[in-house]
Amino acid sequence: MQAQVPGRRPDPAAALGVTDEAADYVTAFGVPEVVEVLLPDTSAVLRGKWIPGHSLGKIWKDGVAIPLSIFGLDVWGCEVDATEIHMETGDKDGLCWPVPGTLKPVPWASRHTAQVLITMHEPDGSARGRPWKLDPRQQLAAVVERFAARGLTPCVAFELEFYLLKPSDVPGAPPEPVFQATGQARQNMYAMSDLDAYAEVLHDMRAACVTQGLPADTVIAEAAPGQFEVNLYHKVDALGAADDAVLLRRLIDGVARRHGLKATFMAKPLADFAGNGMHVHASLMEHGGGNLFAREDGVGDTALRHAAGGMLASMADATLIFVPSFNGYRRLVPGSYAPTSASWGFDNRLVAVRVPNGPRHARRLEHRIAGAEAHPHLVLAAILAGMLDGLERGIEPPPPLEGNAYEQIGEALSPDMEVAVDRFAASDFIARTFGEDYRRIYAAMKREELAAFRRVILPLEYETYL
Repeated sequence: MQAQVPGRRPDPAAALGVTDEAADYVTAFGVPEVVEVLLPDTSAVLRGKWIPGHSLGKIWKDGVAIPLSIFGLDVWGCEVDATEIHMETGDKDGLCWPVPGTLKPVPWASRHTAQVLITMHEPDGSARGRPWKLDPRQQLAAVVERFAARGLTPCVAFELEFYLLKPSDVPGAPPEPVFQATGQARQNMYAMSDLDAYAEVLHDMRAACVTQGLPADTVIAEAAPGQFEVNLYHKVDALGAADDAVLLRRLIDGVARRHGLKATFMAKPLADFAGNGMHVHASLMEHGGGNLFAREDGVGDTALRHAAGGMLASMADATLIFVPSFNGYRRLVPGSYAPTSASWGFDNRLVAVRVPNGPRHARRLEHRIAGAEAHPHLVLAAILAGMLDGLERGIEPPPPLEGNAYEQIGEALSPDMEVAVDRFAASDFIARTFGEDYRRIYAAMKREELAAFRRVILPLEYETYL
């Protein structure tokens, strides 16, 4: 038993037997009542467990056991038999380990709660196991390693759009935004008055970002009623940037609920207004140097062009990752500020890949297809793999578009989920990037999801035909 020094308080971290990050947390905030371990599944739905705060150290020492088949659940949390990773495997447990730097307090919780992001490993006889190939975070890690082998490090940032809604007790009721939706007249882009109207909840979101160390930058009011956007700073850490996007969505949802509101990242919650997008900015840093795209010797321009070419060439194959939901295809329509073709351009928000204005040292590509509900790790893995493909194969993009991209010819993006699933399932690019098993399993899950929506008779059908 450790002797007590008179006049000195006992160290709570030492009493719990925790070290490293867990010890730092306990020293700063005390022992939490509960720790939420968070594992984003294939649909980016957070799965996990509540663990008593006094068992905090066990997460780092022993890991967290969760079935490997968690990545074979559909968006509703049901097993998809066609994946063949459930009963066929005995439904074995994987071992999940904490992601460094993600143990943070949950400021919107009513009790002292901590949260930590975890990632899956498959037991192989070693202490930690090997990375589980079906975990999207591990898929992104594999792509990042390919860049490292070429002496490059992705520098990325996410922008997330969302709606604030009035909560409803009626299941399936149409959403009601915090501002009345009265047709096109309600568009109010960049309105300071809309920010002022919801200043309390938006300030609490920013304060929660500070508490959790999320690098939030700009907050703007978007064009639609009750729609806002939060931007994250660029990060020379692709995995960390995608982690931040996952945790930012949870933060926005949690703070909104604390204020009696509902936040949604649904791609197209209102038929007559813009959908919610997830825009991703990416540049490539040379080891020991600066931004590859900013080089003045012509190499930068060529690299930028080839990276864009690779993104465009792989875009149709990867659309199912960028637009993973049945609802998401309603967002990709002309006039919506969402792209409808595999196109690119300079300072043009109507194309799929935009080169924003700015100083040369900040040259980057902005990917504008993904819906806000998409999985940040999978989206970023597909974007970066496309860029790398373009660099390695010297893929030249079509001419950049100017003006209204909706009125110009370009390779059309998949018009609906069925076309996207078929293209994904047959793609060599997807097999090379994610593996044939992942391609088969992801396609099987999305076919099941599509079938579920097709079994439902819409209210408009009853209204019209009954």
